[in-house]
Amino acid sequence: MQILQLLSLLLDYPLQPMVDGKDDLLSVVANATIDADQKQQLTEFIQSRTAGALMDWQSEYDGLFERGRSLSLLIFEHIHGESRDRGQAMVNLLAQYREAGLDIGVKELPDYLPLYLEFLSTQGTQNAQIGLEEISPVLAVLLCRLEQRQSDYASIFSTLLSLSKAEVDLTDIKQQIANEQRDDTPKALDKVWEEEMVSFIGNEQTNAACGTGNKPAEGQRRDQYIPLSTELLGSPATEQTLYQVAAEKRA
Repeated sequence: MQILQLLSLLLDYPLQPMVDGKDDLLSVVANATIDADQKQQLTEFIQSRTAGALMDWQSEYDGLFERGRSLSLLIFEHIHGESRDRGQAMVNLLAQYREAGLDIGVKELPDYLPLYLEFLSTQGTQNAQIGLEEISPVLAVLLCRLEQRQSDYASIFSTLLSLSKAEVDLTDIKQQIANEQRDDTPKALDKVWEEEMVSFIGNEQTNAACGTGNKPAEGQRRDQYIPLSTELLGSPATEQTLYQVAAEKRA
């Protein structure tokens, strides 16, 4: 599913190739089989983000997804927290990637959402939908929190939730998070550092969570379970260009 490749790129750390590939990204949205409202929102997101200063985009991205845990793009952090179950879940997911032929960077975290979406984009429409449905509770919470912060990144999660076809009560989630304390403020971050024994890690490891180095191997079975729907992929030329944007972005 080419739309999942696109959403994976948009959720990854913004770099210059994303700005340069604006027209190709817009083309994917135009050809995607999604609701008209979602097309409009994604189109506006791409146009707005690529029209502004890249450093401003990067700064806002850091503030949203890399400060605090409430908007973390690490899937299992929302499901397992720091429990031992998270480690086993990582192992299981990594094995699933390897079975599909996905080449992951040495220090990449398997539950990084953009990586998971890239994986699903290669597994056929039905399996992609099932994979999204499995994480729909996480997608729904992130959607509601982003809407609460009035972030246009919410449009990406709205599209993902729609593609999952999961029945989620967003009203109930919004009520549950209405009185949540922000965990990205200086005071909240200081409290976390005081309460936990934090081990400082090098920049090289920290940057690994930005999706650097992960891409499908050349021999990856994109139709591992069921054939890809050509109706959803658009033109071969556009698909190739999108892969080039991803490769240049992670180079």
